[in-house]
Amino acid sequence: MPLKLLIVMDDIRHINIHKDSSIAMLWAAAKRGFELYYAEQQDVFIRDGRAFGHLKPLTVFENTSRWFEWGQTVCMALSDMNVILMRKDPPFDMRFIYTTYILERAEQEGVLVVNKPQSLRDCNEKLFATQFAHCMVPTLVSSQMGLLKQFIVEHNDVIVKPLDGMGGAGIFRLQHGGLNIGATLETLTEQGSLMVMAQRYIPEIVKGDKRILVIDGVPIPFCLARVPQQGETRGNLAAGGSGVPQLLSPRDYWLVNQVSAELKRRGLIFVGLDVIGDYITEINVTSPTCIREIDKRFNVGIADKLMQVIEQKISQKRG
Repeated sequence: MPLKLLIVMDDIRHINIHKDSSIAMLWAAAKRGFELYYAEQQDVFIRDGRAFGHLKPLTVFENTSRWFEWGQTVCMALSDMNVILMRKDPPFDMRFIYTTYILERAEQEGVLVVNKPQSLRDCNEKLFATQFAHCMVPTLVSSQMGLLKQFIVEHNDVIVKPLDGMGGAGIFRLQHGGLNIGATLETLTEQGSLMVMAQRYIPEIVKGDKRILVIDGVPIPFCLARVPQQGETRGNLAAGGSGVPQLLSPRDYWLVNQVSAELKRRGLIFVGLDVIGDYITEINVTSPTCIREIDKRFNVGIADKLMQVIEQKISQKRG
């Protein structure tokens, strides 16, 4: 019997078919013979202690004008699945958290969930990186205006960003002596009530913010350097950065080696490290992207490698 895969994601009708990583995973799974199902967050639920979903059988096509077809919705126990891919993009809000609780119930019923629901809750993409402080520039997480201002004075040139953002939203570069530092911090912290992250500015951002993909603790040997537009400090593609695929450096491998054991321990099978210069800035665990851009240049077959690992883990679970 074919392995059954459920993907929980944002509306598949509205993805960017030229760049989306989730569709690459689905194409790879289909080629390997997986039986595919689709759901959004509102489609999964718990009834009498068990996890269920109103799921759509899914067929996918490598076609930019017609990339999927749904079957008739069926109510199924999530334990009927062999693997569930949690690919819902941030925001990391209460809906997201509740979904992880439901998927955790499916996990308890024997389903492999990628990534592990508890770790999706525990590993905030900014805060989790601070567990590896020796891989980071000086970093402060606080809502206190005095501490944040002191940090800017100490390091002179600082990046400040929200803990729950994505795509470069809400990121500011603040320099000692600059205008509107107080007003900017008040806005970001919501008058001192919300924690933010401040990091010493890394000049190497002009060469790109590298996205390094890691599968079960092993790095893909190529990354995507997201280079900011002129006059911009953010390399995020959503903020207008341009993607430059390139080989990993020896330092990149060293950084992955520092975090890989902890990623595996936490069941974080597919992860994206963000690296600027010699330093990790974030560890993305929710729905890492950049598969398509790297594959387009180097034809690595990243999604297929992920499916191979998933098959191996399912086989191990079966004993």
